[in-house]
Amino acid sequence: MRFLPLLIAVLVSGSLYLLVFERERLLGFATTGAPEAVQAEQPSPVKQPAPDTNKAVLVAAMVSTAKDIENAVLVRGQTEAARAVEVRAETSGLVISEPKRKGSFVSAGEPLCQLDPGTRGASLSEAQARLAEATINTVAANKLAEGGFASETRKVSAEATLQSAQAGVAAAQTEISRLTIAAPFEGLLETDTAELGSLLQPGALCANVIQLDPIKLVGFVPETDVDKVNVGSMARARLASGTQVAGRVTFLSRSADVTTRTFRVEIQVPNADLAIRDGQTAEIVIASNGLKAHLLPQSAMVLNDEGAIGVRIASDDSRAEFVPVTPLRDTVEGIWVTGLPETAKVIVVGQDFVTDGVKLDVTLQETQQ
Repeated sequence: MRFLPLLIAVLVSGSLYLLVFERERLLGFATTGAPEAVQAEQPSPVKQPAPDTNKAVLVAAMVSTAKDIENAVLVRGQTEAARAVEVRAETSGLVISEPKRKGSFVSAGEPLCQLDPGTRGASLSEAQARLAEATINTVAANKLAEGGFASETRKVSAEATLQSAQAGVAAAQTEISRLTIAAPFEGLLETDTAELGSLLQPGALCANVIQLDPIKLVGFVPETDVDKVNVGSMARARLASGTQVAGRVTFLSRSADVTTRTFRVEIQVPNADLAIRDGQTAEIVIASNGLKAHLLPQSAMVLNDEGAIGVRIASDDSRAEFVPVTPLRDTVEGIWVTGLPETAKVIVVGQDFVTDGVKLDVTLQETQQ
């Protein structure tokens, strides 16, 4: 009776040994020892067809034709008064005129500051009296010299005295003319004129006058674009206020700014209503020689492996080809570029999924240019 429990214990121990330590061999035996009928029931693997490398890729393209466009140079600048001057006194004196207020319109030659003449009137009278005396003495000396009753030296001395008296009168008249400080040109007062009763010395400020019609647009062209700008070229500008103006280039500097290496350019713009002020920010576009360019959607732009910007086109044999382009400017309708043939099928859908030489199945889209 004791033999049966021992046998059961041996069988259990052997089974556990095989399951734990000889599991791999046991599974291998079970696999190799299976009936052929069972192996025959296993399905054979399905062979996948090899990919067709010549299969055409479906893309959409637009037929783009080059157009003549205005090439332009874009610069940042500001408006500047055509003339601006500080009107200053040339002589000393008290201001005896009522001041004109800033913002007033003045005409050329209009008095701005009137100075007290003081004793200048008396000085002029004295100079005129000396001139009359010198004139009489000169006439007498000439007559005596003609009759031999006076020396040539006396004649020359009388003429010198006459010329000195004439100079004295001219100096006195000039001094009196300086008492009226007038506007040098038509324009606007940027400051009040000197106050009534104030003392002006030579060089003291009477008023600031600016001329805004016409007005100048001043910008600075980089040296890479300076050869594209010519005096007389048309230019347009958009002010910070949104106002758009147009004019012509009147000046292009021949000397670059030492710090920025840019060249000053000036555009003259009419401003009859004086709506444009001095110092307003302006975005200036200067027309240059025209170019042939294509208008493409911005989404058509791609980069090649070297990082060059361009587009992919469909060649005549319907294969993809990368063409580098040069962007000119962005617009609401798209981007203008150069570097393409006169007419090209530009891929606009699917260009990111093809490479050079790939066969294409091209669907043409309607061109909107």
